[in-house]
Amino acid sequence: MAACTALEPMIKVTAEEVAAQEFESIVASHRPQIFRFLLASTRDVDLAETLTQDCFLKAHRNWASFRGESSALTWLMRIAINLQKDHWRNRRLQFWRLTRTNAVDLDEASDWLPSGERTVEQRMLAREKVAKVWRSVENLSERQRTVFLLRFVEEMELKEIAALTGMGEGTVKAHLSRALSRVRREFGDTQ
Repeated sequence: MAACTALEPMIKVTAEEVAAQEFESIVASHRPQIFRFLLASTRDVDLAETLTQDCFLKAHRNWASFRGESSALTWLMRIAINLQKDHWRNRRLQFWRLTRTNAVDLDEASDWLPSGERTVEQRMLAREKVAKVWRSVENLSERQRTVFLLRFVEEMELKEIAALTGMGEGTVKAHLSRALSRVRREFGDTQ
């Protein structure tokens, strides 16, 4: 019995090390998706990086409570969505949100477009179109914006979005349909 007691601290350390390695593996495999979603949501690299770090810090603190009822990605994305919602609800940042609404990193946005030989005028028109789409997305309701970004930025299936957001699949479809209609309408009105 004394031998077992002497080994317990070693076993505990080993179990903690295994858990730490497992968590590090999850961070490495899912960090790009979490960051990409938060970047698309905020359109601010520094803020997306901060929220991504907060997401994994929160996940690490609550790792023991992860029940495994969903995938680790679904759990992490839920944390990221909640952090993103908290950010947008923060009244102290309202001024900066309004300022950022009109700011577009045109060089970065143009990288998303297919490359090719274009005139300066064609590149400027393409940049303006990308900026209009992003402004339209920013005008969506919180749920519509989340569903839109998960579908078109993260390329998630409707079932995954439903599981992640806690909405029914029909509700996800409705929000996505309304979001698409509104983006198309706003984009069409400004052309």
